Amino acid sequence: MTTTEAPIPVRSPLPQGLAGQTAVVIGGSSGIGLAAGAMLASLGARVVLTGRDKARLDAAVEHARAAGPEAEVLGVAGDAADDAALEETFERAGTVDHVLLTAGSIAGPAPITEVTRDGAREAFEGRLWPALAAARTAVPRMRAGGSITLTSGNLVVRPRPGMALLSAVGGVETLTRALAVELAPRRLRTNTVRYGMFDTPLARGVIGAGADAAGDEAVAKAGLQTPLGRLGTADEAAAAVLFLMANPYMTGQILTIDGGQDL
Repeated sequence: MTTTEAPIPVRSPLPQGLAGQTAVVIGGSSGIGLAAGAMLASLGARVVLTGRDKARLDAAVEHARAAGPEAEVLGVAGDAADDAALEETFERAGTVDHVLLTAGSIAGPAPITEVTRDGAREAFEGRLWPALAAARTAVPRMRAGGSITLTSGNLVVRPRPGMALLSAVGGVETLTRALAVELAPRRLRTNTVRYGMFDTPLARGVIGAGADAAGDEAVAKAGLQTPLGRLGTADEAAAAVLFLMANPYMTGQILTIDGGQDL
């Protein structure tokens, strides 16, 4: 393993300190990834966005450029579970400071008696493998002081019936701690944001809410069941990512942002 005798670099822990750094957002064409990409661009970071849908990715790139007209924003189409696509992404990104992984397929609910080996394999390849592959591909290209940020969900701490398989792929949190220890000699950091339900296209799909007025009403109704009376916004979710990227003394941590939903 590559090691460095120098300690972790000291720099501003405020998001403004991300200016001039390169961040790769895997799954940056919608929702939290899209919001994070736009915020990073607005701060003057160089941003590389990935996504499977080329048209949606192109729109995301334009959105980020509008948020940060002076920033360089690059889009690379590809699937986070595709090793070749990941390799191309990081080749085009060059030297990298930060990586955010929000992409990955999510297993649907099923009682444990109906969980199959194929379903478990699909869940692993959709959620855990992209995290492992992203780290494997990114690390050789990362500068000391850089960070990898993964994402998890509060089903890990508040499981529900029929969610055993989905909860199991919450092993990304264990992976976070393992990577934090392994990558510390390189002076690289790894953290995870554990999310509750936010108002994103993914969440709207889960609750059957569209992007119209009826969908807004369904989201508002779902939000009334939370302690703060509404679902969080994608920007509120993304702000947690920027905090972890910017603060050079955060590693191996699981940061929960869910508006108190885990209560």
